[in-house]
Amino acid sequence: MAPLSGLRIVDLTRVVAGPFCTMMLGDMGAEVLKIEEPTHGDDSRAWAPFLEGTGSFFLALNRSKKSVALDLKTTAGADALRRLIEGADVLIENFRPGSLAELGFDYPTVAALNPRLIYCSISGYGQTGPASHLPGYDAVLQGEAGIMDMTGFQDGEPTRVGVAITDYLAGLYATQGILLALNDRHTSGLGQHVDISLFEAMLSVMRLPMAVLLATGTTPSRVGNDHLNIAPYQPLRAKDGLIIVAVANPALWIRFCDAMQRPDWRDDPRFTTNTDRVANRVALKETIEQVFAGLTVEELTARLQARNVPCGRVRSIGEALDHPQVAPREILLAQQHPHFGRIETLAPVVRLSRTPAQVTLPPPVLGEHTQEILRGLGARR
Repeated sequence: MAPLSGLRIVDLTRVVAGPFCTMMLGDMGAEVLKIEEPTHGDDSRAWAPFLEGTGSFFLALNRSKKSVALDLKTTAGADALRRLIEGADVLIENFRPGSLAELGFDYPTVAALNPRLIYCSISGYGQTGPASHLPGYDAVLQGEAGIMDMTGFQDGEPTRVGVAITDYLAGLYATQGILLALNDRHTSGLGQHVDISLFEAMLSVMRLPMAVLLATGTTPSRVGNDHLNIAPYQPLRAKDGLIIVAVANPALWIRFCDAMQRPDWRDDPRFTTNTDRVANRVALKETIEQVFAGLTVEELTARLQARNVPCGRVRSIGEALDHPQVAPREILLAQQHPHFGRIETLAPVVRLSRTPAQVTLPPPVLGEHTQEILRGLGARR
């Protein structure tokens, strides 16, 4: 039996952060009822590229769920949702703060219906504060939280991270918050409100540059592919591509020099300590790349890995899926979809030895499970 079997989750989320959270919960056995607007459903259903008319982005984030099409602006739709909430363990939503209150589904109202309910809200800036009313999208939050200022090269413009990192972080924190609240409910018998903001999620991983700022009063500048405090810890040019190395302590530096048969690097006063290497990072990179230029990435990784120096090829997305770990770890999950045929998505990351994930439901067609769920309520459409 999967670890969350028996839990019912009412999912009022769409696009990325919320669906990512509920997919993880569904993978672990929870029954996730994805409530969708009947005419178009989750926005990401309409995002190209398409598979038989459904956005591939939607397919990537919405397995392990049942789609229930309800128009919450109608009496029948709102009544059905209330009855679902009365029997649910968790409700998760990512509406703009205040929007659900207008429909009668804010936390105080819902808690009166079901005091044991865990109610999780994901928003751009949280449920309180002067910016709480603003819409929250990943690109905007990357700018607001400072991650763009730390990404890119010193002589270039701030750069957005290439994936919706704030959404995925918020989805992970939402999952954590829901599980914490469920654990508390075992003893208290009561639900509570879990308040997750994309802004705080993004700030939470800015600890290193913010620690520099708070300690010194100086704002760290962008360093491209380098590391603020460690060298060499970056991609370096080899004969046939880029190899990334992570020499994060003195022992690794010794092993790195030994692997490259360059004791002179270890003895060079410019490179003796990590502080020296950071101060002379340009000369260090030039010195290393002069040697790397004569060797392929495969040759370099063989040398460095033989000495347990962390390193790897800088891969394209396609090459990442061809990594030798992918097949034996079953990192790609294949499912048979009744409409689209065979589809593949990334498998659950959390691996439990005794109660592993049991992924059975492929991404649903819009409204696919409406009748099944409403019949269970004794409702009629």
